[in-house]
Amino acid sequence: MKRIHRNHGSRVLALSASVLCANMAHAQSSVTLYGTLDQDILYTNKTLNPATMKNGGSQVSLVNGGWQPSRFGLTGNEDLGDGIKASFKLESGINVPTGGFNDSNGNFFGRQAWVSLDSRYGEIKTGLQFSPFLISVVALDPREFSFFGGSAAIYAHNVVATGIFTPNAITYSSPDLAGLRGRAMLSLGNVAGSFQAGRAYSGSLEYSLGYLLITAAIYDSNPGSATVTPIPSTVAFEGRVIGASYNFGSVILKASFTNYKVEGSLNNNVYGGGIGYRATSALTLNSAVNYITDPDVRNNHSLLASIGVQYDLSTRTSAYAQAAIVNNHGAETTGFSVTGELSAPAGNTVGIDLGLRHVF
Repeated sequence: MKRIHRNHGSRVLALSASVLCANMAHAQSSVTLYGTLDQDILYTNKTLNPATMKNGGSQVSLVNGGWQPSRFGLTGNEDLGDGIKASFKLESGINVPTGGFNDSNGNFFGRQAWVSLDSRYGEIKTGLQFSPFLISVVALDPREFSFFGGSAAIYAHNVVATGIFTPNAITYSSPDLAGLRGRAMLSLGNVAGSFQAGRAYSGSLEYSLGYLLITAAIYDSNPGSATVTPIPSTVAFEGRVIGASYNFGSVILKASFTNYKVEGSLNNNVYGGGIGYRATSALTLNSAVNYITDPDVRNNHSLLASIGVQYDLSTRTSAYAQAAIVNNHGAETTGFSVTGELSAPAGNTVGIDLGLRHVF
């Protein structure tokens, strides 16, 4: 009896050990600290005086995020087994010149704060996140969504941070189906007694075939959200974008049409296009031209053209130079920099931007 008892105990111990090892294999996880510090010197020959809506004079300033937003965050994932993975991201914007918050919605992790479950059937993500509309706009920007001279400045000029830092959001992303992918997002207004107040939704379709990418997306939001942030992220607007890119290897061409229709305010159509060129493993050049027009008032139009050069000093550190010119007519006040020149006066305004970026 004693011998049988010992054998039984050994079998239980062995079984427990195998189950523990299996659970450890399935529950492997990782957490990564990451970030970007981007700081630049910006010169503009004109600035917009908000009191007079006219030229306020030239300016030289040290600003935050010329090519990319400065930020830091934590991201991680856990393998749950059977092809299922749990992930999270917490991300905050940083103002490098002052050490304060920036490019965020005013909260500590005001850029992104979400958890997700990913499987062969797609991904479900909940929390503060980027909208499908924004993801498509970024994918179609020849300037890589640089904060100077590209689609980022036009986007922020029209709707500030709405659709970028999307609160109370639930998103489903489909798996890749023969090159076709879809995303659908619902952002809740969190207003008692009203499902419509502050509600926003966004969706996108993306098709890739070899070097060709075609994408289209929409965004629609209602006023009255319970979420209040220092940088407006719940502007009521309708957004539409469609475009394509073609990658030739070292050269990539992109073209798009975007509409921003803000409730009770502007209605802007943006026709954009440009080229990116990887000259060497360390040197990148890109340029873009965007024509902005108001279909309701023909006299309101702008032309924004820009070029950027980036040189990688190492795998983590890059130096860059950018130049842009914007020409505004009528009531259009399009600027060329998210930080420093988001709006510009009538006529021609020229900007030059020199910066340094470190990624960790």
